[in-house]
Amino acid sequence: MPELLSKIPPGMRYHSGREARLRRRIEDRVMSIFNGHGYEEIVTPGLDYYALFERGMGAEAASRAFRFADADGSLLALRPDVTSTLARAAATFFSTRPRPLRLCYAANVWRANARSGAEWRREGKHLGCELIGAPDESPTRIESDVEMLSMVAAIIAKLDLQDACRITINNVGIFNGIAARLNLDTEGREQARRLIDARDSSGVQNFLTERTREDKDCAEFGRLVQMTGRDEMFTAARRIITNEQSVRALGELEAVWRGIATLELNHCFEIDFGDTSELDYYTGTVIKIYIAGAGTRAGNGGRYDDLIKLFGQSETAIGFMFDLDALTDALKGSNE
Repeated sequence: MPELLSKIPPGMRYHSGREARLRRRIEDRVMSIFNGHGYEEIVTPGLDYYALFERGMGAEAASRAFRFADADGSLLALRPDVTSTLARAAATFFSTRPRPLRLCYAANVWRANARSGAEWRREGKHLGCELIGAPDESPTRIESDVEMLSMVAAIIAKLDLQDACRITINNVGIFNGIAARLNLDTEGREQARRLIDARDSSGVQNFLTERTREDKDCAEFGRLVQMTGRDEMFTAARRIITNEQSVRALGELEAVWRGIATLELNHCFEIDFGDTSELDYYTGTVIKIYIAGAGTRAGNGGRYDDLIKLFGQSETAIGFMFDLDALTDALKGSNE
């Protein structure tokens, strides 16, 4: 037998037996939460035009897609992201449907990840939902964010992962306000994001000091992004943040925090000002989900109000997804 026929490509896996059954149970439980909240399941194409993802995800993130030419010369890609496909659907195929749209999915994604590193898998499955077209006004906007977070908490409880889970929230407008105040170009913003995401304290301080000089607020922002916590984080942030955009974003984040506190769910979450989001389409609240025993981050999401207008009409939108591989890894050692 030729050597390649006895192997599978790097980053791919077979799932069988107990693991396959566990994956099916996890998927069924997550989808039952979405269905119980009135979300309609949608199946999107696994193959689409690369331009869709380049526009939706941004050029850097989309470059990780598997790309190839169609017979007519069009550049195609295996789906690396579901949100972009749903944004296009909302603005085109579903443009006349009553709003808001509540959509959920269980969809495979493919990404050309490097063979080394934490995210080595090239094929995965995302379980997610999107709320599109809710009124862009308070308190409805805040209610939409709280609806997402309450479903995240419900899924974690359904899978009995509360003790192993850490869920962080932030508002990317806080970072964007600082970046605007510093007049950072695209390259500068990406460099700042990478340093903050890596929790590189000295790197962040050096980066900001070189650009802030006498701007004390921006210089102290480097200290803020190293902190995580709960209610006390808002007091700490107000001592540092003064620019209008960041202050407004901080106020929105605090309103969301009060919303989940009203539902007695705030113990499930932490504030993390160091989450600046790696995808360009996020505009407000962002969510990151970590579970002990998972090899990679177990999920993420957030608000992306500017994405759908790229495909024809402007609408509010927020969503999140769980990575099925990460959930499976976390539950393998349990009695599931």
